[in-house]
Amino acid sequence: MKIYFCGSIRGGRQDVSLYQTAVRKLQSYGTVLTEHVSHGELTDRGEGAGLQGDQDIHRRDVDWLRSADVIVAEVTQPSLGVGYELGRAVAMKKKIFCLFRPSSGRTLSAMIRGAQDELLQVQDYSEEDLENVLEEYFSQLRS
Repeated sequence: MKIYFCGSIRGGRQDVSLYQTAVRKLQSYGTVLTEHVSHGELTDRGEGAGLQGDQDIHRRDVDWLRSADVIVAEVTQPSLGVGYELGRAVAMKKKIFCLFRPSSGRTLSAMIRGAQDELLQVQDYSEEDLENVLEEYFSQLRS
């Protein structure tokens, strides 16, 4: 199974430790195409500076989205890039699992929470439940 993991990069790296936990768990279900999102050395400046680098990242990531079987997105930290990826994934009719932590004090965008249907699910969770929430979702996917 190919898994596309979404997490904030240029929108802020405050949740990188959660991304690391999520990616480690997701690797037990398949290949995580975007494991670099969990790398601690990746800053909010992103991977590639400048127009050419940004265009290459966009091309690569859209190709990965097309090839993915499922998209998992941590959506607590607001991110234009994650929102864009989710919009593209919805248009591609991909299975999408969004994770949101109410304890952050934020309110999830209505455009994400309101998009729930048979392909897009939103799950509120706490940090200590992250691995269990992922396990439950992927066990349902397999059945």
